[in-house]
This record gives sequence, structure tokens and C-alpha cells, in this order.
Amino acid sequence: QVNSKQGGSPCKERHVILLSPVGRIQISGCEMGVHEIKLPKMSVLPSGAESSMACEVCEGAEEMPEPLQQCTAWLRAYFCEPASTGSLPVPAFHHPLLQRDSFTRQVLWTLLKDVKFGEAVSYKQLAVLAGNSRAARAVGGAMRNNPIPIIIPCHRVIRSSGDSGNYGGGQLLKEWLLSHEKLQKEKLAR
Repeated sequence: QVNSKQGGSPCKERHVILLSPVGRIQISGCEMGVHEIKLPKMSVLPSGAESSMACEVCEGAEEMPEPLQQCTAWLRAYFCEPASTGSLPVPAFHHPLLQRDSFTRQVLWTLLKDVKFGEAVSYKQLAVLAGNSRAARAVGGAMRNNPIPIIIPCHRVIRSSGDSGNYGGGQLLKEWLLSHEKLQKEKLAR
């Protein structure tokens, strides 16, 4: 249960499962916004044929509040037609971490706004963008606590050395997402 800020009454949480090229993505949220996106742990990378498969809601499609509809539409576009994500609304978020004012929230919003599809940024660069050049470690903490992965693209944050670094969804998933974006960006550039 997530308590809303206004009055602290619990929201009516709904759950949706999106079948994606990387596996089952669990999304939870309410009328106010998306609470969380849980990524599958990958043990093998999907091959070419699987990675182009359609993206569809396989559970929870009935009575989906608008933020969850927007979230599933955005994720479907991300995997199937990445060029269209820029024209789609980003769903409202309703997670306590994104409600209260904090450096973590600042970092996550900066990442969402400033690091575009197919780009990567180091922890240190993101700390500078978020307004505190000495907070690279805190940026790492913010990435670990990101409740809305992919939409808030923590997979785009890499080490200064160019190494991909850690990821909540696991190393394989991070590498798959980065290469998916790189390939899609190259297709668009042609």
C-alpha cells in the first residue's frame, strides 16, 4: 500500500504485467500515478527474433487507471517504436521517493529530462547536471532506488571508465537496453 500525500489515505493499487522483449515487466500504480516498475532478472539475452517481438499487457488490462495505460503505452513504444516515445506523455508518478524533495528525486528528474534516448552519462556527469558535482556516490544510490526504471532511464548511467556499471535489473538487462537504444538510434540516423 502506498499512502498518498493528501491526507495519507491509501490508494487503490492496481497491477499490470507487460510481456516485453526482455520478459515480464510488473507495473503497479493507482489513479494518481505509477508506483513502481519491476524488471525481470535476465539470465540470457534475448536473440534478434525475440527482441523484436510485440509488447503486450498479459495481466491486469481490465480497469487500468490512466497512469498505467500511459505507462504501458510508453513502454510498448520504447521496445517497438522508440522514435515515438518523445511524443508520448510520461505517466504521472506516485511513489513516495518521487513526492518528497530530496537529492535522489532531483537526480531522477534530471536523468528523465536531460539524458535522451541512446545517450549515456557517467555518475559524475549526472551529479553535475543535478547540481552537486561531488555527489557521484549519491547518484549511484539514487539509481539503486529508482522505482521507475526504463522510463526514468537509470540504465543510461555508466561509470566514467565507460564500463556499464551495476543495474537493478542485472548486468545483462542493462547491456541489452543500452544496445537496443544504440541500434534504434543508428536506424533512425540512416
